[in-house]
Amino acid sequence: MTEPQHPVTAGFRPERDSLGEAEVPAAAYWGISTLRAIDNFPVSGRTIGAQRSLVWALGAVKFAAARANEQAGVLSPVKSAVIQEAAREVMDGRLDGQFLVDAIQGGAGTSSNMNANEVIANRALELLGHRKGDYAQLHPIDDVNRSQSTNDVYPTAIKIALHREIVEFCAEHGKLVDAFDAKAAEFSEVRKIGRTQLQDAVPMSLGQEFGAFAETLREDGKRLRELLPHLCETNLGATAIGTGVTAPPGYRSAVIEALNALAPLQLTPAGNLVEATSDTGVFLLVSGLLKRSAVKLSKICNDLRLLSSGPQAGFAEIFLPPVQTGSSIMPGKVNPVIPEMVNQVAFRVIGADATVTFAVEAGQLQLNAFEPVIADALFESIAWLSVACRQLRTHCVAGIRANTRLLEQRLAGSVSVVTGLAPLLGYAIAAELAKEALATDRSITDLVLARGLLNPSELEAALTASVGLGG
Repeated sequence: MTEPQHPVTAGFRPERDSLGEAEVPAAAYWGISTLRAIDNFPVSGRTIGAQRSLVWALGAVKFAAARANEQAGVLSPVKSAVIQEAAREVMDGRLDGQFLVDAIQGGAGTSSNMNANEVIANRALELLGHRKGDYAQLHPIDDVNRSQSTNDVYPTAIKIALHREIVEFCAEHGKLVDAFDAKAAEFSEVRKIGRTQLQDAVPMSLGQEFGAFAETLREDGKRLRELLPHLCETNLGATAIGTGVTAPPGYRSAVIEALNALAPLQLTPAGNLVEATSDTGVFLLVSGLLKRSAVKLSKICNDLRLLSSGPQAGFAEIFLPPVQTGSSIMPGKVNPVIPEMVNQVAFRVIGADATVTFAVEAGQLQLNAFEPVIADALFESIAWLSVACRQLRTHCVAGIRANTRLLEQRLAGSVSVVTGLAPLLGYAIAAELAKEALATDRSITDLVLARGLLNPSELEAALTASVGLGG
């Protein structure tokens, strides 16, 4: 087998399409369609080759299509085999550098699909012993794209790629949940005052607070995993608009069967191919759940920043691990930079959700032309959230310490413990005690005993029960 060649700057080959002729670098596996896309869409600087899961999925779809086309009798065994071999190299990442189309592109993903068609065709030609661009021997459209349209290939590849990315994100997200669970156990006996509306509320444990962080993230992980089956519905075989034009009998079931043998998911055929080709609602579902995860993660980081504020004039209930100096003018200042980074990731994900929302709404009639920006927004959100979860876990949560001495002092002098006495004394008397304690700077315990409202054992039992220790 001939090994892939590396692109060189010297030497060109002529290629022709319906618009005319152009010179393509002789060593490139991509062709004239990709060349035009590179020229037309110099937008983000992010190529589709940088999105490993999407390139893998495009290669997998082309592999499965070649096998199905051979089975349907519309592609020779020789061409089918060599297309599958080239597609397998795409899946393995050996040709990622040949996928140069910008992630943001017009044409509903046609440039991405043609980039894959051309790379696979030219690599297949090379494997057959022909020169690149000799499409009379094996053609990007007539052979590699046989029985397909961008409109069924591209959304299917996006769904497969998203499935892979979300599974990986859930694993990283789950590690963060475990880190918060570990802190909940560590802090289970550390008592503190809870807060509502930034005002003192009732006693709780720091472990309960961190356990709540873990649980709210755990719920997001469940919701993300629940959406995975929705990404498994495919319109492969629908071709242009859902009518299946140019796809031979038996192709649809054969291509899905072949793809399921490659992908670690169970694709199912869409019930209505016209609807499945025009509707992009599943991407809106993915985006909404990513936004939910980002918002809740950001809220937790807001809490961590508040709880660690200080170190002298703030809450100062926990210590975040110092990871870098915080000021070019104030010596010794350390900022909560990891939670701040996570907050900013969340802001970006929220913005990406707005992009996806507008793009899904903008679809017209039998197709949504804006799947490239949808895909780019979703892939970026998942990638950024994965990094945010990892860094928050390793550079922040794992090293958090409790300021136990300060928490004990605050709890001992807190008026909020009176809430636990209200069932015994009544709300009115408890409110009087709270008011008097604040006015005289005496503790609730002193006032209750001084008034003879409870004996010491009754008071201790009520206060212990009100704190509600435990994870």
